[in-house]
Amino acid sequence: MAGVSKREKVYKVFQNISTGYDTANNRISLGLEQRWKQCLIDMVDRQTDAGGHVLDVCSGTGDIAIAIATARPDIQVTGLDFSPAMLQQAKRKSVSLQNTAWCEGDAMALPFADHTFNAACISFGLRNTSDYRQVLREMQRVIKPGGWVYCLDSFVPDSWCIRPFYHLYFRGIMPLLGGGWGHRQEYQWLWRSTRDFLRKGQLLELFRQTGLVKVQMDSYLFGACVLHRGQKQ
Repeated sequence: MAGVSKREKVYKVFQNISTGYDTANNRISLGLEQRWKQCLIDMVDRQTDAGGHVLDVCSGTGDIAIAIATARPDIQVTGLDFSPAMLQQAKRKSVSLQNTAWCEGDAMALPFADHTFNAACISFGLRNTSDYRQVLREMQRVIKPGGWVYCLDSFVPDSWCIRPFYHLYFRGIMPLLGGGWGHRQEYQWLWRSTRDFLRKGQLLELFRQTGLVKVQMDSYLFGACVLHRGQKQ
């Protein structure tokens, strides 16, 4: 859309698809998304001490934050998103949890003091932001030294053998499978945001450039989904 910023476009997309977002993601990933997210959840669980505080950036409908809070009632989890409609779904899903909090805010200007959290994660959200480096810097700023930054996101596979099938599915089939005829344009945007995103090696290097150490990544489904992580010194 000419004249519309990326932030405005993403905001409109998520406001429109909030109610069916969870089930649509499960459909378009053929059920694999839950496995990938569980890898992130398990890693945060293992590396966060009792009494810790975890921030979930671009939390959306809160599935990651809620899963972490459910697995670890001994820690506090805060979910942040800039879409009120998505946060409304997260609040509805977490009414029985005492260790979750929700905050409307911008991933590029987190409304938290330095060294507030023990860890910060972002799941399928970084590619939808306007400045990847700034988001990573903000996540690093608000965690304590020794804490971890995690990013789980979609990527275009590196393999030239896999890429044509990937493009065929995510450009042609996924928008209809995810959003039906009524919301196909929103899911076409989500495809474009992946197409225009960094490659997995570039994001790994960006983690290093922002000062994170012990930087690693795990790839799933030929690199269509990758979990990056790094530790704050």
